[in-house]
Amino acid sequence: MTEAIVVFNSGSTSLKFGAYALDANKSLPLLRHGSIDGMQADPHFIANDAAGKPLDAHAWGKGAAIDHKAAMQFVIAWLEANLAGAKVIAAGHRVVLGARFEAPVLIDSEVLDYLQSLTAMEPSHQPFNIRGARAFAEAFPGLPQVACFDTSFHRTMPAVAQTYALPKDVCDAGVRHWGYHGISYDYISRQIPKFAPQARRVIAAHLGGGASMCAMRDGKSIETSMGFGAVSGLPMATRSGDVPAGALFYLLRRKLFDAASLEKMLYERAGLLGLSGISGDMHVLQDSNAPAAVAAVDYFVHAMIKYAGAYAAVLGGLDAFVFTAGIGEHSVPVRAALCRRLASLGVTLDDKANASGGPRISTPDSKVSVWVIPTNEELMIAQYTLALVRPSP
Repeated sequence: MTEAIVVFNSGSTSLKFGAYALDANKSLPLLRHGSIDGMQADPHFIANDAAGKPLDAHAWGKGAAIDHKAAMQFVIAWLEANLAGAKVIAAGHRVVLGARFEAPVLIDSEVLDYLQSLTAMEPSHQPFNIRGARAFAEAFPGLPQVACFDTSFHRTMPAVAQTYALPKDVCDAGVRHWGYHGISYDYISRQIPKFAPQARRVIAAHLGGGASMCAMRDGKSIETSMGFGAVSGLPMATRSGDVPAGALFYLLRRKLFDAASLEKMLYERAGLLGLSGISGDMHVLQDSNAPAAVAAVDYFVHAMIKYAGAYAAVLGGLDAFVFTAGIGEHSVPVRAALCRRLASLGVTLDDKANASGGPRISTPDSKVSVWVIPTNEELMIAQYTLALVRPSP
């Protein structure tokens, strides 16, 4: 019998999953991964093998709707039917905001209620992450599940970096610099020594539909660009990134928005989509000659340059820079544009290596080494989950 841990990432209308085997070495090899998308109107399932080859698909039909509980029951049943002798023994869930939790935790009703209370802080992901965990608890009450938080990795930031200049009562209400993408950064922090073992001062850029940067010293988070919520920091596919608070007050005073429509605009109509008026997809923008598309990409790079300069100062210098996630791993032009602008920090780009995707894309004599390291948040969650459900003696 093969014991397996299943990792879930629950969205508003989607469920992503990965199944990992428990082997003697606790290396957690990937067995299967896939998703159920369009859950509210056109649910369809696809499963792939570890190499990404499609294995199976299923559609419920247009106009059908399934909830997270039904989706998880389908996934678990499919896994146990299609992996001979497989038995799921636990589930790990990505949860963006953990607040008081500085590490992954076993989920119980009290934990779920607390995490549910945080949805007002992070409304774009948190409610759906918790909905998925509740659904699993209802469908499989005998199986342990673990919540793994994007915010936990950043609890090593010094107190001054976690604080805003606000009255104590406001800070006590939970307004602080939480930081996100921590599961990805934790994975990258464990990979860096394999590539650049002498690098102590590192900036990592997780660049995808959501984008952020993180300053690390000795593998620990010192600063990160996403702040209180997942809408701050760098511009993203449809999220604004940093916007002056005064501008938001102005829009409210002019009654051009109310609180709900302003939030929707910042999360869904801003960022690269808002700047370009064309798309929030970096690949589309890079392939376009439209002035607005070019300007949007330039703005994205400019924002990264500002954070990179600030983080090099915070770290007291820079030893390595890491690109990861969709744009970071696949956009040759974005990597090139940023690296050329970081020459004053000691970056010398190797154009040929960059074009081939690395892993090292800086020249051998570059004072700062630059790397492309694919992230693996699913595996990181599986590792967190295993550590809690099967702790080492």
